Amino acid sequence: MLYIIITSYNEPKATIRAIQSFLYQKIKEKFKIIVVDPFPEVEEYMRKKVKDKRIEFFLDPGEGKAIALNMLLETIRSKNNEEIVFFTDGDVFVGKNSVEEILKFFKDKKVGCVTGKPITTDARAKKYGYWSKLLYDGIDSVRKKIDKQGKFFQCSGYLFAIRNNVLKEIPLDVPEDAYIPYIFWKAGYKIRYADKAEVYVKYPDNWKDWIAQRVRTIKAHENIPLVAPDMPRTKSFLNEIKAGAIFTLRYPKNPIELVWTIEFILARILIYVKSFFELKKKEAFNPAWRDVEIKSTKPFD
Repeated sequence: MLYIIITSYNEPKATIRAIQSFLYQKIKEKFKIIVVDPFPEVEEYMRKKVKDKRIEFFLDPGEGKAIALNMLLETIRSKNNEEIVFFTDGDVFVGKNSVEEILKFFKDKKVGCVTGKPITTDARAKKYGYWSKLLYDGIDSVRKKIDKQGKFFQCSGYLFAIRNNVLKEIPLDVPEDAYIPYIFWKAGYKIRYADKAEVYVKYPDNWKDWIAQRVRTIKAHENIPLVAPDMPRTKSFLNEIKAGAIFTLRYPKNPIELVWTIEFILARILIYVKSFFELKKKEAFNPAWRDVEIKSTKPFD
């Protein structure tokens, strides 16, 4: 059995697209899609638009994503390590054959966690679209390198999968795409990168949304040492410089992209500074972060 968990937040039209991107695939294994959302009207909309018994709805109590996932995982947890659980979001959609591309890696019994490849839907010809291409292409380059080295790395919350026999609970104040791979790493499993398992993402297209999303991500990762002090850090300011500096400077293809690259570097420094001061003021990561809407990343709703 495969469980495909789609977490959403009042984005019914986008969630339907996310569901359909799985239904359109040729998945040989028996599977179930579970939509997790705190709005009952999303279930009503979903039932009208998609008639498929393999789709279920789980009502999020609205106390944070981790709480909802922990409640759901309690109901589907199994000792059968052949069962695979997929995690994705309602505001993204997966590419053709993404499920089977990820499942290939689980043929190795030592693999416990597999992440897909985020691809931005934004155009490179605009500044924020260029920033998104630079960021995700850089992440792709780093993950390929670490994957070959057999080292620990964090997954992409947009699309990753795990064996359904290890994870017990997700802490409330850390990103699940960082913590869950760590649990499998500690249990002796390998983490793999399925670079052909594509998931398409809408990037912020304005400064307000961009800085809100990036600061939130950084603050969430700064909580990790409190929960998992021995977790290898793959996302930090110093690691970003070491792993991405040369790639970033080589990325622009023309003068305007060079200007955008310089602005990107300055913007990255700014968000780390802003995150640092907010954490110093005890403005920690909020596990109910989905209450803060980033409109430009919602493709339909």
